[in-house]
Amino acid sequence: MENKYNLTIEQNIFLAKRNLVDNIYANARMEGLNITFPQTKTILEGINVPNLKIDEIQCVLNLRDAWKYVIDNIKEEFNIDFICKINELVARNESIEWGKLRNGGVEITGTEYVPVIPDKENVKEQIAQILKIENTTEQAIEYMLYGMRSQLFWDGNKRTSTICANKIMIENGNGIIKVSDNHLEEFIKLLSEFYTTNDKSKIKKFIYENCIDGMVIKD
Repeated sequence: MENKYNLTIEQNIFLAKRNLVDNIYANARMEGLNITFPQTKTILEGINVPNLKIDEIQCVLNLRDAWKYVIDNIKEEFNIDFICKINELVARNESIEWGKLRNGGVEITGTEYVPVIPDKENVKEQIAQILKIENTTEQAIEYMLYGMRSQLFWDGNKRTSTICANKIMIENGNGIIKVSDNHLEEFIKLLSEFYTTNDKSKIKKFIYENCIDGMVIKD
């Protein structure tokens, strides 16, 4: 796998900020939120959207805070503490507990796969192994898929994993991972297959080919 984009960290931060509404909208839709792009933009502008539920508005505001934290702390070490902080922001007031590894069992709708209760030391080791991958785009995709399938937290795992993957992408100038509406159905299908089989080859290829945004900088 090769990096599709090779930006400076400043260029990638500019890209993330410029497309922030779109990124937040995509994260919300991935989690199953029934919200439109204009509604997302309106919430982020601080204007009330009366036909949305409070928890839907909360989800968007939580995503805003998580993205802001990543951008403001882009050079911080990527580790379990950073990941827990992102979940704390993403799942705030939505979950049994946020910002801490799950300590009970969960099921995933649409699959018979049941993730084990995460062990902190094992999670640290898995993160360390992922960060040894030479290509940083592949690192990001691998972490995204690991975080989703492992269900490290009680809630917000897809959002947390995607934003954490983008921390790796932005820090290394590799663009942004975003599952847009036109790719969402296929992504969810492949994700369900991945949960069931633990074969990441199809979804990893799909993300690489369809879900990485960037910009071309001419010399």
